Amino acid sequence: MSVQIVVSLIAIGVLAGMFSGFMGVGGGVVMIPMLMFFLQYDQHQAQGMSLSVLAVPVTLIAAYTYHKSGYPVNWKYALLIAFFFVVGGFLGSKIAIKIDQTILKKIFALVLVLAAFKLFFSK
Repeated sequence: MSVQIVVSLIAIGVLAGMFSGFMGVGGGVVMIPMLMFFLQYDQHQAQGMSLSVLAVPVTLIAAYTYHKSGYPVNWKYALLIAFFFVVGGFLGSKIAIKIDQTILKKIFALVLVLAAFKLFFSK
């Protein structure tokens, strides 16, 4: 592994982690584009890597920080959502690997644009 790759991986991890803790985003919004830009991953590779990184310990620590800072997390709700997130993730990945990456990139970009408009124009 070259120094450039190691530096890229560290930068991706730190920035994705910071954005995740700061705004609740990191994987799709930050990590996937960075993996594609810095490491020339294709859409499928970047999505797989992003999913592999966002394991429970990473997000659990950030959620716990919010909880302890006076923003209570309903852990029962979180566990129920997490269970079905796993189910949805499995089903979504089965669909995604069958879609040509050119189309998948366009779907990904459209979701990001729609989310950005919704956030920008909401009160």
